[in-house]
Amino acid sequence: MRQLHYKNTIRGKQVVTACLLWTLNLLTTMAAAQEKKYTAASIDSLFRENMSASGMVGMGASIIINNKVVWSKGYGYADKDKKIPFTPKTIMYVASISKTFTGVCVMKAVEEGLLSLDADINTYLPFKVVNPYFPNERITLRSISTHTSGINDHEPTYTDSYYYGGDSPVGLGDFLQSYFEPEGSRYSKNNFLPHKPGTYREYCNIAVGLAGYIVERVTGMSLNEYSKKVIFKPLKMKDTGWLLSQINQEKHSRLYDKQGDSLKQIPLYGVPTYPDGGIRTSVEELSKYFIALLNKGAYGGKRILKQSSIDTMQRLQFTPANKPENVNPAKLNSGLFWATKDGGTKLGYGGTDPGVKTEMLSDLSKEVGVILFTNTSLSEKDLLKYYFGIYHELWKYAAQLKQEKTGNQ
Repeated sequence: MRQLHYKNTIRGKQVVTACLLWTLNLLTTMAAAQEKKYTAASIDSLFRENMSASGMVGMGASIIINNKVVWSKGYGYADKDKKIPFTPKTIMYVASISKTFTGVCVMKAVEEGLLSLDADINTYLPFKVVNPYFPNERITLRSISTHTSGINDHEPTYTDSYYYGGDSPVGLGDFLQSYFEPEGSRYSKNNFLPHKPGTYREYCNIAVGLAGYIVERVTGMSLNEYSKKVIFKPLKMKDTGWLLSQINQEKHSRLYDKQGDSLKQIPLYGVPTYPDGGIRTSVEELSKYFIALLNKGAYGGKRILKQSSIDTMQRLQFTPANKPENVNPAKLNSGLFWATKDGGTKLGYGGTDPGVKTEMLSDLSKEVGVILFTNTSLSEKDLLKYYFGIYHELWKYAAQLKQEKTGNQ
């Protein structure tokens, strides 16, 4: 089944105008509002009221302070028909937050001497990837990780790759080869941008799929198996995986689309380029992973990356003297599979897809983090008003909890 209006919610390609308006509204509200005291009960009311008004079926969230989860809760339903509650243990597809997992796998392969961030990606591939506008310019994993590779999500090829009803029957390598080889069934000059790598930022999912495929090529393992080895097992993320067939579907949330007065259930789906958005996890398990990223690569006595690799991954790449032509580094900057958001005031990643909206962001000091899931697509207006309305209040609650924690020490 294909739902064409889902095109506006493809992972990571959020509506820029809405985000800018939300950020402006957030800053205005913060400046004008008097100090407010939050309680656990008032946060519960916040969720209930906004979910009722918007039609969001289920939500889950956590607040992290100084590398510890200090608050976490679920609201509404993972399955509305069966009245199964949405909890921090509910598994859900997290869309583009998955790109950070691909990034960790890339950095681990770099640690193991299997990859270089600055080598021509064709060094690692069984087929050639050549931008026809600039055939002599090399594409690197560094440019892919900052969305400056010159590779493009060509529509409708990309949207039509969504497979509703289960995992995609099209393999990652087969899809990519057909997309990049001139003789391939999905090839087009429009699969690329008329910009040299590094000179123009255009968010691209397929390029991150290519990065995941390169990890598979150099490690000799599927991305799912390599992720288990270097991330899931060390962090005890037993309910996290890339494919529907490899996670406990009884714990998996249903997905919904709320447009106006209509609420529809969306079949679970997969995509061939799953490294760009295929992770399925819970608020509880994503919190462990996020703490590891914020804590120099370690959680619970286990290390998933060296501190130097985390530093490399999170180091902002754009400067006034060295930036894409269409980027203001003060407002938007990028690490490797890592980015600033909300006008440069937050770090991490977010995701958007059919039936999915997620955020995993920290403040610039990495002392406070907030994760928020919903299993319901909303109109642009309602996404801005209700989902981000909750998120804004959670950040203020997190600031209060941090202050209280500091005062009690």
